[in-house]
Amino acid sequence: MKNLKHTALGSLILMSSLLSSCDKDFTEINTDPINILETTPEKLLAPALINVMNANMLRNRNFNNELMQVTVSISDGDATVFRYEFRNTFSDYLWNSWYPQLTNLKDVYQLASTGASANKSYQGISLVAQSWVSSLLTDTYGDVPYLQANKGKEGILEPAFDRQKDIYLDMFKKLEEANTLLSAGTPILPISDPVFKGDITKWRKFCNTLYLRLLMRVSGKPEVSAQVIAKIKEIAETNRANYPIMTSNADAAFIRWNGGSNTSDPYTSPFVNGVRAQDFRAPSMASFFIDHLRDWGDPRLDASAPNGDNGVNRLGISQGPSGYSGVPSGYAVGSGFVRQAYFISFDNTTNGTRSLQVNPLTGILMTYGELQFILAEAAVKGWISGSAETYYYNGIAAAINYWVPAFSASPGVPRFAEYIENADLMWEAGGSLDVKMEQIHIQKYFALFSTDLQQWFEYRRTGHPVLPKGPGLRNGGVMPARMVYPVYVQSANPTNYAAAVAAQGPDLISTNVWWQKSN
Repeated sequence: MKNLKHTALGSLILMSSLLSSCDKDFTEINTDPINILETTPEKLLAPALINVMNANMLRNRNFNNELMQVTVSISDGDATVFRYEFRNTFSDYLWNSWYPQLTNLKDVYQLASTGASANKSYQGISLVAQSWVSSLLTDTYGDVPYLQANKGKEGILEPAFDRQKDIYLDMFKKLEEANTLLSAGTPILPISDPVFKGDITKWRKFCNTLYLRLLMRVSGKPEVSAQVIAKIKEIAETNRANYPIMTSNADAAFIRWNGGSNTSDPYTSPFVNGVRAQDFRAPSMASFFIDHLRDWGDPRLDASAPNGDNGVNRLGISQGPSGYSGVPSGYAVGSGFVRQAYFISFDNTTNGTRSLQVNPLTGILMTYGELQFILAEAAVKGWISGSAETYYYNGIAAAINYWVPAFSASPGVPRFAEYIENADLMWEAGGSLDVKMEQIHIQKYFALFSTDLQQWFEYRRTGHPVLPKGPGLRNGGVMPARMVYPVYVQSANPTNYAAAVAAQGPDLISTNVWWQKSN
């Protein structure tokens, strides 16, 4: 019995010692050495921007390009986008891609606001990027969660939907704050910035150029038009010193991909890993897109233009059985069309490196060419005093030079003038406003090539350029006005979903968003 007592006592002492040892360094032992619990602004920025761009480019390819007659699928199946018909689940991808990155971008702002990571430039960049992504969300869906969005950590799991007007007004405030923050020029790590490699001056120019895009988008709404037009004039003309904007293609906002090779640019286009080569080249070029370039003798389609590569043009378009010709979009089921010209893929045995699939220039946020057409529209409507004709020609030159940099340094060189005359693209000085808007916007359409869903947004805003309507169109032959909300939102956020539908209108692709509606 005595031995048993000693044994029991020894066991208790041993267990106590073991428990004490287990408790020692418990936190250190159970800390994940790989996953980071805390982070800094420079670690969040690049992944957020890249992930947004990946989603933008994939939907540009298979949604925007099909709706806006850049490409047309050879299909008699159901839910073909080029016939203005697509499944409701098509909406999920962008919603599910954009909102998580907004969380990261908002975290960049918070982390850069205090403590050792405080940095005005990261704050300003965050606000610019937030406005960019938020504008994509509201222009795609209409009223969306905004002020209460991305607040799951604060317990808001069913955010209210904000009206599009209120979202735009708040984005304008964000861009004003961003312009002020970026004016300090606080340095950032170049490696953290996939767009401008740490050039804060260019971020500030992009901020105000994006501001002009968003101001123009809502300029037709009477309840805000006066203040919007005044701000356009201030940024573009009367207060340029405080609102610097892009001044050349060197200021273009884009993520430079590594071109499918091991270069100093570490990022690979989503077309390389996200789209199979055979799928990339499957759609035909649409007649509207390719026939205009062909008939104009456009340098972007000219394989002999500077930077052409062994017979392949800078847009990587292969000639079809009938040469540079396309398939009419919206064709009726059973028409029997076959693929004509198409985008070549990177695995082509000849000239695959000229494919857009590996082109380093496709990750576009906004270009100088787009800005010039914004200014052309503002001038032709009398909102600024500049020459609409000059902005128009500058826009054409910038759009060509983005893809064919050696074509012309400016619109004044002889080769550019020859192109304009041969293509019959001279400015119609005596034309009506509608004629001039069509001139501006058909060229803006080509300038917006590869820029997320901007061609679709601008067509919905202006009705330009005039697109041919095929006999096979659904939705009453009317361009879809929005994507519907993801199906799961109806069950995950039912009360606020119902309120949004009651305020905006039926959750259908035919329901116009606020900036499309006439009062």
